[in-house]
Amino acid sequence: MDNSADSCDIVDRDGDAAATSSSSTSAPAAGAGGFKLLNRHGTVHQFMGGGRTADVLLWKRRRVSFGVIVVATVAWLIFERSGLPFLSVCSDVLLLLIVLMFIRANFAAFRNKQLESLPELEVSEEMVNNAAASFRVKINYLLLMAHDITVGKDFRLFFQVVAYLWLLSAIGSYFSFFTLAYIGTLLSITVPALYSRFEVRVDRYCGMIHKSISQHYKVVDENVISRIPRTLSKDKVS
Repeated sequence: MDNSADSCDIVDRDGDAAATSSSSTSAPAAGAGGFKLLNRHGTVHQFMGGGRTADVLLWKRRRVSFGVIVVATVAWLIFERSGLPFLSVCSDVLLLLIVLMFIRANFAAFRNKQLESLPELEVSEEMVNNAAASFRVKINYLLLMAHDITVGKDFRLFFQVVAYLWLLSAIGSYFSFFTLAYIGTLLSITVPALYSRFEVRVDRYCGMIHKSISQHYKVVDENVISRIPRTLSKDKVS
């Protein structure tokens, strides 16, 4: 009797452990299939390209990431706080680099010391063609939007562009260009890393916020936006 009771206890414990493990594995699976920020597929590293840039933005190369913050901070202090002209600072820095490299090369030749060969910087034709094609598509899209707004084809797009431009104007009145560039650099080097670390929590809360906003937007769209005509001119039906 004692052996049978012990065996029953072991079976019950094994069943409880299996149920716990199955529930714990099903929870991440359910979370994995839920809301994903920016509708991405795969990991954050893959979404950002999976190259060296993604490594820097996700702090997989801590020294480089920290160096980007230091350089951005020094540049912001030079251009924003010192009041020095941007063109003068860039010219002085380039002049100093060229003079130092020239002196270094001649000093090495004077001492009969061979310098390390510098890599040749070259832009491939394929890279230029790809960049030009991508830039051309974006320019044509912007021109098409400008054309639709100018001729009054899309009334909703007109209000959206006006709202965005007004928002940019309001932000620009409080911050200078260098300050905005500095803030953008800090956000780009910190936000992806923080999101990658707290990905599950951020996706869960963003999913809740997205659901709430979608419900409110549906109400606004049905009552306001859907009643705004696409164009002010009515086509005459013959």
